Amino acid sequence: MPKQGHIIIRGIVQGVGFRPFVYARAIAHGIHGSVCNTGSEVQIDAWGDHFDDFLSDLRKGPPLSIIDSVEVHPISGVSPKSFQILKSHDGVRTGLIPPDIATCPDCIKDIFTPNGRYEGYFATSCVNCGPRYSIIKTLPYDRERTAMDEFPPCGDCSGEYSDPQSRRHHAQTIACQVCGPDLVLHSGTGAVIKEDNPIKRTAQLLDQGSIIAIRGIGGFHITCTGDMARTLKERLGRTEQPFAIMAGKKWILNNTSISLDEEKVLQSEISPIVVLDKKDPNAFDHVSNLHTIGCMVPYTGLHHLLFSHLKAPYLIMTSANAPGYPMITTLAEAVRKLSGITDYYLTHTRDIINRCDDSVIRKGYIIRLSRGYAPKRTKIDLGNTAILGTGPELNATITLYTQGFCITSPHIGNVRNPGTYAYLKETISCLCNLMQPDIKIIAHDLHPQFLSTRYAKELSEDTGALLVPVQHHEAHIAAACQEECIGIAIDGVGYGSDGTIWGGEIFQGSAPHYSRVGHLMPVLMPGGDLATLWPERMLYGILPDEQTHQLLLSRGWREPDLSILEKQVSKRFNTAVTSSTGRVLDAAAALLGICRKKTYDGEPAMKLESAAYGASPETWEIPLTRIGQADVLDTPSLLKKARDRFMSDPKDPQNIQQIAASIQFNLARGIGEIACNAAACAGLETIALSGGVAYNEMIRNTIRETVHNNGYQLCINHDMPLGDGCISFGQCVYAGKKEML
Repeated sequence: MPKQGHIIIRGIVQGVGFRPFVYARAIAHGIHGSVCNTGSEVQIDAWGDHFDDFLSDLRKGPPLSIIDSVEVHPISGVSPKSFQILKSHDGVRTGLIPPDIATCPDCIKDIFTPNGRYEGYFATSCVNCGPRYSIIKTLPYDRERTAMDEFPPCGDCSGEYSDPQSRRHHAQTIACQVCGPDLVLHSGTGAVIKEDNPIKRTAQLLDQGSIIAIRGIGGFHITCTGDMARTLKERLGRTEQPFAIMAGKKWILNNTSISLDEEKVLQSEISPIVVLDKKDPNAFDHVSNLHTIGCMVPYTGLHHLLFSHLKAPYLIMTSANAPGYPMITTLAEAVRKLSGITDYYLTHTRDIINRCDDSVIRKGYIIRLSRGYAPKRTKIDLGNTAILGTGPELNATITLYTQGFCITSPHIGNVRNPGTYAYLKETISCLCNLMQPDIKIIAHDLHPQFLSTRYAKELSEDTGALLVPVQHHEAHIAAACQEECIGIAIDGVGYGSDGTIWGGEIFQGSAPHYSRVGHLMPVLMPGGDLATLWPERMLYGILPDEQTHQLLLSRGWREPDLSILEKQVSKRFNTAVTSSTGRVLDAAAALLGICRKKTYDGEPAMKLESAAYGASPETWEIPLTRIGQADVLDTPSLLKKARDRFMSDPKDPQNIQQIAASIQFNLARGIGEIACNAAACAGLETIALSGGVAYNEMIRNTIRETVHNNGYQLCINHDMPLGDGCISFGQCVYAGKKEML
């Protein structure tokens, strides 16, 4: 092996402390030379007798890095007399800046060390922790290209930055009380409240019952103590929607049925919201009226300091933006949008360049891909052409494919309102600025009216890029499994290739060639979107008979309104056709009186799942039929069976609980059986599962059990959301595979 060489390391090597790591290893092994960042690479010139040992250490990298390759090339010239960190310069963009991560234990210790330089400082960080994506403007990752450029380091911080023995050696976010961002407390009108210790005062105000907006890493949260949860819900107009909470580990362990795996995720460097089963399903119903509660631990210095002064055992910690809208990032926007909701604002003076919400995990599956997980970098071979996937309409992300990697953005939201549409375009611009791809293909949802589709067409007109429409549920399967398989896509809504609304689909094939081999029975949605808002309309659309009529009358429906509903169904006027799994669950929730009006996305199905929690379902006969070339699950028959059981004793809570469990269990069995039959016919061993309904634990586990009992493998992508957050990635996969044919 040579005693010198030019080393090129590719991967996620920006913002992870790679240069100081290389410097430390070079000093340890007596290596002379230099290291510098070049876009998405680290390049090292090295001379020394222990070159081999040095190279071996480099292959491991610092904790936050992801190394794709290490190349060693011959080098000429004379060895220098020392090892230096050189100034960065631009180059190849194959890697990416890592996501924002939680403040590390070492920095938390520094914050609480009496008389230490970082005592009580909320923005303490080092090379191993803190903001990254939320502060980056462009690559290479150096302080002058981040939001920290406005805060020149003081002498002490400069000293640590230059000290190879410090873990803040070349930490671009290094700051302290003297030179770094400040915290400021504001009144409800935005006026400055002068406080020597704004965090301590904020804790006092919270304990006294105030509701406060706090500016974090990626945007504002609204927070209050648990006692004020109902008040906050009333102010927000979200009386039914569950809140996430922030609490210490001990409180979470005492009040939830947390597994060891969930505990590990909860306390990881990502520190997401983890949706946990309550020990008592009925506890904390003022926070969450489900059997679950979303929990996170303090993940920044600010949070840890806040809890050190707080008397309350936990805090409500919810995003300040309306559901589906982008995070609020500035004080001016917060004061404008939160007037009458929050009493005070606690802000910091560092700009948020790229907003980022909290990630959400349930049972190991990603619900919201954001802080800590995204931007998400996935190695995949989709050819040599750069591709943009503009995503769906709801719970959107975007994905950029370039040079062998898909880069999926943090959660964007519901791209059906101007604010989120603007954020979609902002996110595309941000990732394109970081990666600088030459986009030749733009993949988009099949629905012609989606704003994400409209923007794809605008970009195509501007750039000449080829447009590739991708059916929503085929994108789900492409995201879940890239090999030939039977794919189950179960969700609420997706524009089908036949012009109807799909959402309970079974496919055979691989991207870009899928055939629809099974689905749920097409049923009616009277009033279209009104049937999602009022689930009893969906119930009547599936079971439009006298029994349903009488049930709705008993619940306060007026005859004139029922007459209009019946005419809509009989004449098919303003009535969509759907095979959606989510709409069947909505109808079941309406039947049982569990949810008669939807006030947030997924509410009827989530309440149905909670109503069934702990019950043992009955095994019903699975009604399958055949329509054209597809096996079809007769969901009206399942719902009729549930209605017969319900009407036998409509006031018995245990009866309602068992029916809620049985309808989900047998619906999942039917879906699983269709998939297994299709696998047998096609001679395939793998069945893939995706779609938002798969977050339902009973449905997912029942499908898994059915698949396994029939001798097949179930494939679920744990690295992407099961819901629509995976669609943009699936669009890129579909378009890339099509281009490679």
